[in-house]
Amino acid sequence: MKELDSYLNDHLAGSVGALELIAHWKHLYEDKPLGAFFTGIEAEIRADQDTLRDLMRSLGIEESNVRQAGAWAAEKVGRARFMIAGDEPDGLGLVLALEGLIMGIMGKKLMWGTLAAASLPKGEAFDFRKLQRRAEEQIELTEAERIRAARRALESPTG
Repeated sequence: MKELDSYLNDHLAGSVGALELIAHWKHLYEDKPLGAFFTGIEAEIRADQDTLRDLMRSLGIEESNVRQAGAWAAEKVGRARFMIAGDEPDGLGLVLALEGLIMGIMGKKLMWGTLAAASLPKGEAFDFRKLQRRAEEQIELTEAERIRAARRALESPTG
């Protein structure tokens, strides 16, 4: 159970970092179409995070505040990477942020698949396959935004 505790807490911490990242970019695009994307993906990731917390509670696994604080701090340090690339609207920093978000969602998709394959006590109360499909949809939506952002960031100013 120690391995499962660590595994689930690592993924919970990842969701904390993802929500911090999303909050930053949502604020930058508050009154723009991309703001709606960030608002929607934030709600979905928060719902997935709540499901993960429900699973952890049902298994008697305590949340690791140390890991969550570490994820929060790592997101703040990682944001420096976006600042170097530029976090101005339509810059390369947005492309990098969306790439990072896709990697996190892919990790979540893999986690749901792993949990679906495991024989967890009380696991039947959770539809891991449905959660996995939802993560796939989130990846597709985020990838579409990443491609649009990459085109804007990397197109030649001279045409």
